[in-house]
Amino acid sequence: MLTSDAAKSWLDKASTLREALPYMRRYAGRTVVIKFGGHAMVDPGLVASFAANVVLLQQVGMRPVIVHGGGPQIAQKLDQLGIQSQTVEGQRVTDAATMEVVEMVLSGSVNKGLVDAIRQAGGRAIGISGKDGGLIRARKIKGPKGEDLGQVGAAERIDPTILGALENAKFIPVIAPIGYDLEGVTYNINADSAAGAIAASLGTRRFLLLTDVAGVLDENKNLLTDLSISDAEALMERGVVTGGMIPKLNTCLSALKSGVEAVVIMDGRVQDAILLELFTDIGAGTLIHD
Repeated sequence: MLTSDAAKSWLDKASTLREALPYMRRYAGRTVVIKFGGHAMVDPGLVASFAANVVLLQQVGMRPVIVHGGGPQIAQKLDQLGIQSQTVEGQRVTDAATMEVVEMVLSGSVNKGLVDAIRQAGGRAIGISGKDGGLIRARKIKGPKGEDLGQVGAAERIDPTILGALENAKFIPVIAPIGYDLEGVTYNINADSAAGAIAASLGTRRFLLLTDVAGVLDENKNLLTDLSISDAEALMERGVVTGGMIPKLNTCLSALKSGVEAVVIMDGRVQDAILLELFTDIGAGTLIHD
């Protein structure tokens, strides 16, 4: 016979499942794009938890698509190889030698590490870059003051055909944000913006942007849990949102204006944050919608 504490624990679990069921029905058969990055990517425990969450999404009928970053890992490898690297407004200047390392790390060790984590969690994933299947055609971009950033690009065109093929075959796509142009030049693309462009191309219901902060904060550093497009634009105009959150918000707004139903900026360091956001009344982070 169960003790009173054990019975309460099981009742709490049953209650959680009942709460989650309507959300599972809402998202069944729908694609969710998740950008995974920040310090969670270098914590083995958080990587394992993330992978388990992604596998669960697929098992309850969702179609997860993962886009990942890898800035800390790239910086570490450049240091090991003695390659000097500069940044402009947080963007890594990417010459030919740096691009080789970026592609090796993103498409290699980081990408395959996530694929393996998903395998260990019981799922099946395929690791690709934006060059595979013509997924991400890129264009060269410059710094905010016209600086030459080398092989740094932005997504110009997304062809999601390969993603549909993988999803239909019950594989979870894991994408490194590397693109190409028509001259065959390879480009390093910001993972947030690559994920936003992919989410827009798929018309996804939810785009989750995992980062190292709780979400968008107000003037008093309190979390804002719900924002409209106009709310977010006003925060930037008033100078409430500053620094690295500005490009993240711009990525979210661009995705929303291109057909994504809602975007969530959330803390990837919080255990099971994805499940809290998608399957509970509480949610996690900042929900942005039109």
